[in-house]
Amino acid sequence: MNIIGEKLSRSVDISERITRVLQQRLQVATERFQSRTNAAYSAIGSSAAAWMAWPQYAVDCAQRALIFWDTLRQRGNNYLEHVQQGQPPVLHFKYETVLDGRTLERPVNYALVRIIPPEGVSIDAGKRPYIIIDPRGGHGPGIGGFKDDSQVGVALRGGHPVYFVIFFVEPEPGQTLLDVSAAEREFVHKVRALHPESPKPAIVGNCQGGWAAMMLAASEPGETGPLVIVGAPMSYWGGAWREGEGDNPMRYAGGLLGGTWLASLSADLGNGKFDGAHLVQNFENLNPANTLVDKYYRVFANADTEPARFLEFERWWGGYFLMNREEIDWITRNLFVGNKLWSGEVKSGARGSAGFDLREIRSPIIMFASLGDNITPPQQAFNWVADVYGSTEEIKARGQVIVGLMHEDVGHLGIFVSGKVAQKEYTQIASVMKSIEMLPPGLYGMEIKETKGEGGRPEYQVDFHEVRLEEVVARLNRHQRVDEKPFEAVAAISEFNQRAYELFVQPSVQAASNEFIAGLLRRFHPLRLQRWAFSDYNPWLAWLPGAAQLAKEKRQPVAADDPLRRAEASFAELASATLDYHRALRDAFAEALFFHVYGNLFSLYIADKQKALAPEAAVIEPRELPVVKEALAAIDQGGYPEAFARVGFLVTRRGDVPLSRLESGQQMVKDYKEFLPTVPLEEMRRIAGEQEIIATYETDRAIAALPKLLPERKDRERLLTLLERLENDPRVRHDGLTPEQRAMLERVRKALGAPARVRRALPQMEKA
Repeated sequence: MNIIGEKLSRSVDISERITRVLQQRLQVATERFQSRTNAAYSAIGSSAAAWMAWPQYAVDCAQRALIFWDTLRQRGNNYLEHVQQGQPPVLHFKYETVLDGRTLERPVNYALVRIIPPEGVSIDAGKRPYIIIDPRGGHGPGIGGFKDDSQVGVALRGGHPVYFVIFFVEPEPGQTLLDVSAAEREFVHKVRALHPESPKPAIVGNCQGGWAAMMLAASEPGETGPLVIVGAPMSYWGGAWREGEGDNPMRYAGGLLGGTWLASLSADLGNGKFDGAHLVQNFENLNPANTLVDKYYRVFANADTEPARFLEFERWWGGYFLMNREEIDWITRNLFVGNKLWSGEVKSGARGSAGFDLREIRSPIIMFASLGDNITPPQQAFNWVADVYGSTEEIKARGQVIVGLMHEDVGHLGIFVSGKVAQKEYTQIASVMKSIEMLPPGLYGMEIKETKGEGGRPEYQVDFHEVRLEEVVARLNRHQRVDEKPFEAVAAISEFNQRAYELFVQPSVQAASNEFIAGLLRRFHPLRLQRWAFSDYNPWLAWLPGAAQLAKEKRQPVAADDPLRRAEASFAELASATLDYHRALRDAFAEALFFHVYGNLFSLYIADKQKALAPEAAVIEPRELPVVKEALAAIDQGGYPEAFARVGFLVTRRGDVPLSRLESGQQMVKDYKEFLPTVPLEEMRRIAGEQEIIATYETDRAIAALPKLLPERKDRERLLTLLERLENDPRVRHDGLTPEQRAMLERVRKALGAPARVRRALPQMEKA
C-alpha cells in the first residue's frame, strides 16, 4: 500500500502542477496575443488624406509582389539545380577531399574534406587543426561554414588548418551509426597523421554532430583535443518546465506519437530509407508563424534587398538527405526516446560489447547552449554531466575539465549561423582553447564580458568560474528534473509499440514498398513539392521572369512610413500573432496531455517496473566517496609529477580563474619547461585532480608525505629550485603572495628538508 500511495501521491502532484502550469500558460499566451493585436490595430491609422495616395501604393505593392513570386521561382530553380548536382555542401569556402568514407572497409556516406583558405588568409600547419562535424538531422552539411563569419571562418582567421566532415544524400547499404562513428575515428587519425607536430585536433560538433563527437572521443580517449559541443542534445529527457511558461515541445513528441514505431514506419515506406524531410517538417511545425508568414513577408516587404539572403539560406534549408532504417531506429530508440547515450548503454562496437562511457573522455569539453533554443534547450545540453558524474571529486579524480557557456536568447539555428555569435562566442572559444587546457580539473562556467574599446569597437574579457556539481544537481532536482520520471514510461511503452509494429505491421508494409513508391513519396513530400512545383518546370510561370525584371527596372517604391505600408505590416503582424497564439495553445495542451498520459498512476507503475528506481543515496560526507578514498589511499604513492601537482595546488590561489592568469601561466610553463613533469597533458590533468583531492582532505598528511614522493635528492632540489625561482619571478611578486601562501611555501620547504639558506630567503623576500 505504501508503494501505491507513493505513486498516487506523485501522480496527483504532477496532475496538479501541470494543470496550474496550463492555466498560467494560457493566460500568458492570451495576454501576449491581445497586446500584439492591439498594437497592430493602433498602427494602422485612419488618416483619410494619406489613404488617398493608394495608387502609388498599389504600384509599389504590385511590383514587390512580382519580385516576391519570382524569388520563390528562383528558389525552386536553385533547389532543382542543387539536386542535379548531388546536393553538395553549402560551404562558403572551397574544399578538397582528404578521405572518402565510401572507400573504407565498412563504407559510409561520409567524407573528410580540407577547407582551402581564401585569398589573403594564411594557415600555420603547426597550429592545432580543427575538425567540424555538422548535424545530419534532415538537412545537408555546411551550416558550420555557411558564411565568412562562422565556425570555419573564425578558425581560418586564427591561422588554424580546418577540416570538415561532410556527408552525401544516399546512405551506403547497411551502414549504421556505429559505422559512422568508426569512420570519424579514421578521420581523426588522418588529420593527426597530416599534422604530426601539431596539438591534437579540436573537434567541433553541431547538434547531432555534438553527440557524434562525444561518442568519438569516448571510444578512443586521448586521440582528440578539446571538444566544443554546440547545441547538442545529450540528455534527451531534459527541458524546462517553469511555472507560468512552458518550453521545448519537441521533447514531448515521442510520447504523444507512441514512441519510435512511426520512424520505423516512415523508413519502411521509404523502402528502407528514412526521408530527412520529415525531420525538417517537424522543425517548421515548431514555429508556424515564421514558416507560413514571417519569413515570406520579410521578402515581400523588403523585395529590393532581402531576396539574396533568403535564397542563400533556402539553398541549405531545402536540401533533404536520407538515412538507413538502421540509423534512424538506432537514433530514436537509443537517444530520442531511450536517452541511453550518457548511461553507457549504447554500444560502441569498437571494443566488443563495450558501451560509450563518457567518463573516459580525456579532452576538455566546452558545452555551448542557448536559453532561446527550443530544440536543444540548455538542460538537454548540460544535464548529462550530472547523470554521468557522481561528484565534483570524481570529475577532478578523472582529470576532466568541463566548461559550460550559455547564450541568453539566440535560437537553435542562430547558435550555428549567427554572425554575431561567431564574432563573439566562437572567436573567444577559439582564442582561449589553449588556456582551457591549462585549467585544473573541475566544472566551470565560462563568462564573456563585452566592453567598448577604442573607436567603439567591442572588446571581450573571459573568466572561468568554478562550480561544484553537487550544487548544480541540487538546483536541477529542485527546479527542472522533477518531470523526467514520465519519460521512463514513454520508453517502456515505446518498446511495446515498436515490438507490436514489427510483429503485426512491418512485414506487410515492407512487402508493399518498393523504390518506385518510395521515390514518389519523397518527390511529393510537401517541402519538395512547394519548391519544384514553383520553378521553371511549371510552364504557367513562363511570364514571371520578364514581368519581375520589368518591375525591378520600373520600381516606384513608397516610403516605409506610408500609411498603407504601415497597414500592410499591421495585417502581417496580426496573421503572425494569430499563428503564434495557435502555437502557444497547441504546445500548452500537448504538454498537459503528455503529463496526464504518462504521469498517471499506471504510467508511473510501468516506469518503475521497467527501470526500478535506485534508492536515493544518503547524503554522505565527500570524504566517504569512493574516489576520495582511493585518492587518499595513494597519498604516499607516486613520483615527481604527483609531488609537482600536489605542491602546485597547495600554494596557488583558489576560486575564479581570469583568462589573464591562465595566459600568464602558459608563458611561465614555457619559461620553466625544464622543471615540468614529462607526462602527457591528459595524464597530468588526472594527476592534478587526484592531488587536489589529497591536498584538500588531508593537508597535513599530504605535506608530510612529500619526501616519499621524492626519495631522490635531485628531484627534491629540482622542485625546491622551481619554488625559489617562481617566488622571485617578477610576475609572481607583482600579483603578491598572501601570508597563507608564504606559510605554505615554508611548510613545503621544511618537509622537503630545504637547506637553511633556502628557507632564510623567505623573510628577505617578504621585506622586498
